[in-house]
Amino acid sequence: MVEQLALKDHTWEAKMFFRRIVLGFGLIVVLTLLLVGRFFFLQIVQHDVYATRSDKNRIQVQPLPPVRGLIFDRNGELLADNAPSFNLTVTPERVSEMDETLAHLDAILGLDDDAIEAFEKRVNRRRRPFESVPLEYRLTQEQIAVFSVDRHMLPGVQVEALLVRNYPQGEFMVHTIGSVRRIDDSDARELDPVAYAGTNHIGKIGVERFYESDLLGIVGYQQVEIDARGQVMKVLESDLPTPGKNL
Repeated sequence: MVEQLALKDHTWEAKMFFRRIVLGFGLIVVLTLLLVGRFFFLQIVQHDVYATRSDKNRIQVQPLPPVRGLIFDRNGELLADNAPSFNLTVTPERVSEMDETLAHLDAILGLDDDAIEAFEKRVNRRRRPFESVPLEYRLTQEQIAVFSVDRHMLPGVQVEALLVRNYPQGEFMVHTIGSVRRIDDSDARELDPVAYAGTNHIGKIGVERFYESDLLGIVGYQQVEIDARGQVMKVLESDLPTPGKNL
């Protein structure tokens, strides 16, 4: 049986090849236009939106607590001043796994159960976004050294230095001068969160309480640039706090 060999139609094949080239080129042009359009939308139309989101992740406003005013007796002898202290604080927005972070800190520092419970209450209080929350007060130099070793594994956790109330006369004059205590839940519900931003203590009794508004001072703020772990890289601008009045 003789097979009939079909002759090739070179003209038709050329037309089909040309159509495929045109179709492929058109598809590339359409995809390119879509890509350029998306790029334009993100970079130009939505620039302010994403720039704001980026700044929120990179730039943070932190309160600067004022130095509490000093108290002297009528002879000029110092009765109440401020001494440096180091606190362990946590910025919840920078911590992805809070339970794991607390467990890690407990393992290396031996946190008290009451301290963890008090910290969880402070986290749930009304506060400014990205405001650090105290976890452990008055760290020893040994605790600071231990924390520094694991610091890179604990984003959002930092050691903050601040001044705390000190009474050179000891308990001898406390009944007259009074004392300051950590702000508890009942205090937090009544206090102005702006005036006490970054402040963890309040005058409870005696002179400390009666002249609280004078001794407190005015809070300041600083705008800082932070890294992925929440550590301050650079201070962009600041409004320094006003110290409390001396009595």
